[in-house]
Amino acid sequence: MTQTVSPKKNNPFNKLINFFDAETVLYIIKRVLQGLLTILLASMLSFIIIQIAPGNYLDTLKQNPKIAEDTIKQLTEQFGLDQPWYVQYWRWLVQVVTELDFGTSFVYNRSVASLLAERIPATLLLAISSIILTWLIAIPLGILSAVKQSSLTDKILRVISYLGQGFPSFITALVLLILAQYLSPLLPVGNMTSLNHAELSPIGKILDIGWHMILPTIALSITSFAGLMRLMRGQMLDVMRQDYIQTARAKGLPEDKVIYVHALRNAVNPLITLLGFEFASLLGGAFIAEFFFNWPGLGRLVLQAVTAQDLYLVMGSLTMGATMLIIGNLLADLLLKAVDPRIKLENLK
Repeated sequence: MTQTVSPKKNNPFNKLINFFDAETVLYIIKRVLQGLLTILLASMLSFIIIQIAPGNYLDTLKQNPKIAEDTIKQLTEQFGLDQPWYVQYWRWLVQVVTELDFGTSFVYNRSVASLLAERIPATLLLAISSIILTWLIAIPLGILSAVKQSSLTDKILRVISYLGQGFPSFITALVLLILAQYLSPLLPVGNMTSLNHAELSPIGKILDIGWHMILPTIALSITSFAGLMRLMRGQMLDVMRQDYIQTARAKGLPEDKVIYVHALRNAVNPLITLLGFEFASLLGGAFIAEFFFNWPGLGRLVLQAVTAQDLYLVMGSLTMGATMLIIGNLLADLLLKAVDPRIKLENLK
């Protein structure tokens, strides 16, 4: 007798509904509320630290004899720098909560929100492409190194991972920049687009941006790739020693199925947990690649803001960084549950 399978069980929409059950929704709400509290405390602490630092943006203007004292006084009142720090912070916080207004940049004389909106997509593009490239290379090589333990292949891959972790990011970026100059015009040496970018077709514009992404993406990926490959190798070796793996082999399952279905599924869980932190660290560390390759991202903007003591631009950037960290960690937890349904979100701290 032929048994029919109900289409409802295989419906992706039903699977999505089952994934976002009451437990998951409650966990998301809880994490969002915790994240808001974290952002509040982080922003307050950052504001206090900035205020403790000697001087402010207007001190530079005061040294310019061409700028009158009335202008300095007007700017001081305009930006609220004549008020105590807690008054300044409260005004800024109210603006953010009620209007999503992060204030006005002292240097650019523009709203901080518009500056962040211009720069964040470029940094996210670089960070996401780096994560994808890192995982596509590190995971297979980590598995290969574990499967070929103590072989020549394993030793070569381990040496590569040690070299990758030992190279500082700025050294890697500098070497790639020198290489690009020797290989010019095969590889671009800076900027996000070519001079004739506006004249290209839509597909040509995408390819042009992708061409300019090659070097900064590699510079961001090398250190992460090396650490991730070593972690993948260690996790695979640990899982492959477990009893259930030996049992699967004893049942006569093909080795590929044992490795890529049973072992990999359990070995990859700790890596997914680190995904949120890796995403946030790439956003924070992107300024090195952006600086060397003149990439118009958030990292360069933050560096310039800190140097110029651009108060509200620094605060907006730090707030966005904290938000990305919280979102990254939440997505990592949800992805962990999707990969392994046995995991209970309430047990994740």
